[in-house]
Amino acid sequence: MAGSVHCEPEVEESESLRSDANIAGPMTDPVPGPRTESPGEDVSPAMPPAYGQEGHTETPPPMDDAPVGRAAQAAVQAMGRAREGLPRPDQTRVIVVANQKGGVGKTTTTVNLAASLALHGGRVLVIDLDPQGNASTALGIDHHAEVPSIYDVLVDSKPLSDIVQPVPDVEGLFCAPATIDLAGAEIELVSLVARESRLQRAIQAYEQPLDYILIDCPPSLGLLTVNALVAGAEVLIPIQCEYYALEGLGQLLRNVDLVRGHLNPKLHVSTILLTMYDGRTRLASQVADEVRSHFGNEVLRTSIPRSVRISEAPSYGQTVLTYDPGSSGSLSYLEAAREIALRGVGVHYDGQHAHVLPANNQHSMQEGIQ
Repeated sequence: MAGSVHCEPEVEESESLRSDANIAGPMTDPVPGPRTESPGEDVSPAMPPAYGQEGHTETPPPMDDAPVGRAAQAAVQAMGRAREGLPRPDQTRVIVVANQKGGVGKTTTTVNLAASLALHGGRVLVIDLDPQGNASTALGIDHHAEVPSIYDVLVDSKPLSDIVQPVPDVEGLFCAPATIDLAGAEIELVSLVARESRLQRAIQAYEQPLDYILIDCPPSLGLLTVNALVAGAEVLIPIQCEYYALEGLGQLLRNVDLVRGHLNPKLHVSTILLTMYDGRTRLASQVADEVRSHFGNEVLRTSIPRSVRISEAPSYGQTVLTYDPGSSGSLSYLEAAREIALRGVGVHYDGQHAHVLPANNQHSMQEGIQ
């Protein structure tokens, strides 16, 4: 009928573009715009092999970041339910997300990985150690000055259970918020007994069962970050695929070595995550190659694309997983979380085969940064 609008083709295209085959490897969000086609051109999207099947390539076709249709969104949710069987750790994994360089995606990585792990069926706690409280904002947690926060835990020895709040819309995800009071904690901690291990003691006294604790650190190497390094066993370092990506990383690695030598012998850098990857630029590929040559197996094969949806989500108090479940950013974080979960049980996935990691796989990363 003239004047009627038929929407089914758009949903079908969205479903193919949001397919599970697109979640591994570097992805980009092209600038949205009208699609042009030549007369007689076959514009039906090619269906690449499914994840893990023979013929699957490292770099999938670019994905549109337009709002996903209802059918595609249902498919994404079904995919999440199907993956709830991922292995859960034998004991709580405490992962410190740190990089003294600002603007590399620490907070974005923390909240979206936490949401992804929760959607995989885990119980996850995010501890916001950044006085700006951006992780609390992104998770939709109120963190004005009067709210009990991680400041009260560190300075006043308040139990961690008294400040933890459940995150709306994501079952199994919790947050220990930060308030502006945390800005003065660096100075107040100086005179306190066991100032470097106060967070560690609070975590050890927390009685609720957890699979993962992710700690979002400030972009500095002060006492707040030291508390996180003493409390955790693993360090996850987000590195943006831009110029000067490795600048300042050497000092962070030296601090990790110092903390491991004097305060926390279990601490090690377990994961490097490439963020803000734009496959349209040669620079991003060069940075990714350089990082992989330095750090080897510690680098996740999944890269996080530069995405408008990832940037928009915090302004709505959401992670990208709930803001736009079918976006390339959402699917990338789901796949990164899957890699992290598998590594926790000693399995490395190279895109085609699963390999059991040797017990002595850890090596000094300091050699790569001088």
